[in-house]
Amino acid sequence: MARTPLTPPHAIFLFLFLLRHSSAQPELQALLKFKASITNSAAALSNWNPPIPPCTGSKANWIGLLCENGAVAALYLQRLGLEGAIDVAALAQLPNLKILSFFGNRFAGPLPNLALLRNVRAVTLSNNKMSGAIPANAFLGMTALVKLDLDDNVFSGKIPASLAGLPTLLELMLQNNMFQGGLPPFQEGKLMNFSVANNDLSGEIPPSLSHLEASAFLGNKDLCGDPLQRCPNFRLSIGTIVMMLLVVAAVLVVLVVVIVILCRRRATPRQNHDEIANAAVLVSHSAADPVSDPERGEHPATATADQPNVRMTFLREDRDVFDMMDLLKASAEILGSGLFGSTYKAALSERQIVVVKRYRHMGNVSRQDFNEHMRRLGRLSHANVVPLVAFYYRRDEKLLVYDYINKTSLAAVLHGNRSRAGRKVLHWPARLGIIKGIARGLLYLHNDLPSLTAAHGHLKSSNVILDSEQTPLLTDYGLVPIVNQEHAEQHMISYKSPEYKHTGRITKKTDVWSLGILILEILTGRFPADFLKPKKDAPDADAATWVESVAKDEPDVFDADMAAESECEAEMMKLLRIGFVCCKAEVEERPDIKEAVQQIEEVKDRQTVSI
Repeated sequence: MARTPLTPPHAIFLFLFLLRHSSAQPELQALLKFKASITNSAAALSNWNPPIPPCTGSKANWIGLLCENGAVAALYLQRLGLEGAIDVAALAQLPNLKILSFFGNRFAGPLPNLALLRNVRAVTLSNNKMSGAIPANAFLGMTALVKLDLDDNVFSGKIPASLAGLPTLLELMLQNNMFQGGLPPFQEGKLMNFSVANNDLSGEIPPSLSHLEASAFLGNKDLCGDPLQRCPNFRLSIGTIVMMLLVVAAVLVVLVVVIVILCRRRATPRQNHDEIANAAVLVSHSAADPVSDPERGEHPATATADQPNVRMTFLREDRDVFDMMDLLKASAEILGSGLFGSTYKAALSERQIVVVKRYRHMGNVSRQDFNEHMRRLGRLSHANVVPLVAFYYRRDEKLLVYDYINKTSLAAVLHGNRSRAGRKVLHWPARLGIIKGIARGLLYLHNDLPSLTAAHGHLKSSNVILDSEQTPLLTDYGLVPIVNQEHAEQHMISYKSPEYKHTGRITKKTDVWSLGILILEILTGRFPADFLKPKKDAPDADAATWVESVAKDEPDVFDADMAAESECEAEMMKLLRIGFVCCKAEVEERPDIKEAVQQIEEVKDRQTVSI
C-alpha cells in the first residue's frame, strides 16, 4: 500500500522537533562528559540525567544551570564540595556559556586550561584547593573575560603576564594565595575591583594600579609604591654594582642547591578570607547581553519568570524607594573589596547616590533573624554612624545599602603614600576630634544595641569613614550576630582580643579593647599588622605584642605629622595612656565604654596654661 505523504504542517512540526533535539544534544553530551570528570558528582548533580534536557527555553531543568533560549548560559556549582578534574574541554562545547562559578568546592591541582573558554566573561574559582604555578600565557585569547576570581587557593609562582593584556578585564581577585615576584604592567585605570593582598609579592606597584586602595596590596612585605609607602631609592656606584655581580656569580653553584631544597618544601594553605560579588552583576554593567536570572537576585535552582524576587526592604521613610533592577541600571563604581565583600557606589539619579555592600559570609542566619536585626540597625541615627537605608536578603548573599558619603577611610589617610601631592595631613586637633567622634559613635551603639555583646564588633581604621570635614563615621557595625561564626573568628577584630584568645568569649569590653588599639594607631600612625595578619612564622602574634612595641618607644612614639606640636605633648600623652588602659589584656582592668568616653572627652586639643 502506498505511504500517505505528510501534510505540510506535519512536516514543519517534525522538522522543528528534530532541529531542536539535534541542537540540544551536543550540550547535553558535553555536560554529561563534564559530570563524569567530577569524582563525587552522584549526589550533588543527581538530576543531571537524560531524558530530561538541561534547558527548556529559559528554564533550567538541571541544578546549577542558567539557561537562555534553550542554551546553557551560566554554570553555578557553588559550595557543593565537588572534587576531581574540571573538564574544560567539555565546557568549551557550550557555545553560549558566559559565566562559570565553582566557588567554595574542593577542586585541587593546577589551574585548568581556561583559555579554551574564549567566550566566557566571568570565572570564579575562589575558596578551593588549587595550587602550583600558572603559565604566563594561560589567559591568552580570553578577550571577553570581565571577571576572574582565584582568591583563597594555594597558587604560587608569578602572576600570569597574559592577564595584563586582557582588554575587557574589570575585576581580578588573587588575594590569599602564594604568588611571588612583581606585578604585571596592567592597563592604566582599567581594573575597578582588584586585590593581591596576602601573597609574597615584591617590587614596585605599577603606576597603572596606583588608583586602587592600599588594602588591595597589604600583606606583601616586599611590595612598595603608590598607594603604599614609597619604594627606597638606592643609588649604587659602578664599583658597588661590579662587586655585587661578582658575588652573584660566586653563589650560583650554591643557588642550585638552594633551589632543590626549596622545591621540596610543601606549601601550606593560607586562611580563607572574604567573598567577591556574584559575577552576574559585574557582567551586567559591562556587557551588552547580560544573563538576566542572577541579576534578579535569584538562585539558579529556584528562579522563575513569575517570581522575580527583586524587592529591597527599606528602613527609612525619608529616602526614595528603589528596587534591584534600579540598582542594576544605575551608574555603578566599584569602591573596593574587603574580607566580607565588595562595595559599590550606585548613582540612581542626580540627587540619589547610595553605597551598596555585598556580603557573602552570612549564610547561616535565617531570613527572619536577619530581617529583625536589620530593622534594629535601621533605627540607629547618630552623627558618627553611617545610616543603614535598606537591605536585600538571599541565602547565599546579602546586600546592605547605606547613604553615600564623599569619603575616604581613616586607614587610607593614616597609611597611604605620604609622598603623594595634596595628601591629607592629620595634626593633633584633627586626630583628637576623630578619636572623640569614634568614641561617641561607639558609646551610642552600646546604648542603643544593649542586647549585643560587642555592639560594633569590627572596629578598625578601615571601618571609619572621614567626610570632607574630617568627621568620623562608623561603618560595618553590628554584624557579629549575622556573620557566620567560623568567618567571624578568623577575620573580625573582636575575635582577635585577648579574652577571646584565652577564654573563647568576647565581652562588653571587647569594643573598648578595639577602641584602645585604634587610639594607638591614630596617635602613632603605625598599622597593627602583626595581629591583624599574623605571619606564618609567628601565628600566635597578637595585639599585646604590638602594644608593647608601641610602649617601648615612649615618648618618641607619636606620628611625625605631629612633631611640630610639642606644646600639646602633655595632652597627647594623656590620650596615649587612655589607649594603653583600654588595651589591657585583663578585661577587669579596662574601663567600660562610658568611662573610656568620659576620659577621652576630658583631653584638650591644646595645652592648658595655669596662671
